[in-house]
Amino acid sequence: MWTDIATHISHTTDTPFQVKHHRPVGGGCINQAYALDGGDRAFFVKLNQASQIGMFEAEALGLKQIYQSQTMRVPRPICWGTTDSRSYLVLEWLNFGYGTHQSWEDMGRNLAAMHRVSSDRGFGWDQSNTIGATPQPNPWTQSWLDFFLEHRMAHQFRLAARRGGHFPQQAALMAAIPDLLAGHDPQPSLVHGDLWSGNASVTVEGEPVILDPATYFGDREVDIAMTELFGRFPNEFYSAYQSAYPLDPGYDRRKTLYNLYHVINHFNLFGGGYESQANSMIASLLR
Repeated sequence: MWTDIATHISHTTDTPFQVKHHRPVGGGCINQAYALDGGDRAFFVKLNQASQIGMFEAEALGLKQIYQSQTMRVPRPICWGTTDSRSYLVLEWLNFGYGTHQSWEDMGRNLAAMHRVSSDRGFGWDQSNTIGATPQPNPWTQSWLDFFLEHRMAHQFRLAARRGGHFPQQAALMAAIPDLLAGHDPQPSLVHGDLWSGNASVTVEGEPVILDPATYFGDREVDIAMTELFGRFPNEFYSAYQSAYPLDPGYDRRKTLYNLYHVINHFNLFGGGYESQANSMIASLLR
């Protein structure tokens, strides 16, 4: 397997590469992750079952789109494919350090610049991708309300029903979403889509980086909301973002709705207490 991957790296980069060492590294709970060391070059490799190659392809294309926007640093995708019974994604190796006040200010400003990248095709993306391991449909849709209702909330609730989820106020919430988003008319923004603290870092040089995107064009507030879901980013991030691209009135209420999508997704992925957390969020939105 490693020889096949090294050959693909060599062909893609036009420079011979041989694996001298490989070691497992942290890479989340969905994939296996390895560092490949060739002596003069290193790469980060994700592995999964061969059937998951579509997930890796979508991630690579999302990283490319963000990279080409020249706004946020991301690990550049090198190549992806299948070998034996595995699929793989090879990424640029980055050395991470610790964030400073300056690097988190830069993160906020750079994300604001990324969110100003728009699409004249509406909300969605050129293909479906995944949020974690969950399929995430992205058909182009002119209305943010229609996109969010059908391709985010209704989609997750359908998956939750198959898992045996119990959300007594689901129908009331779905009926209330038009009112919750009333008067809010966002432009389609290039969003990361899964921007929690585990997917944001800083290089040893102090440059902010975002990782593992679930890219699409959506309301930029979905990214800011998720930065508050599992522990907030440092305050410097929010101050710099607000200075560069102020959030619209009503964000504090919408963020609960947008984060509900992720909490239901966590129920679909992991079960456990996410069902009760989602029901609490639904109740707060309906008050």
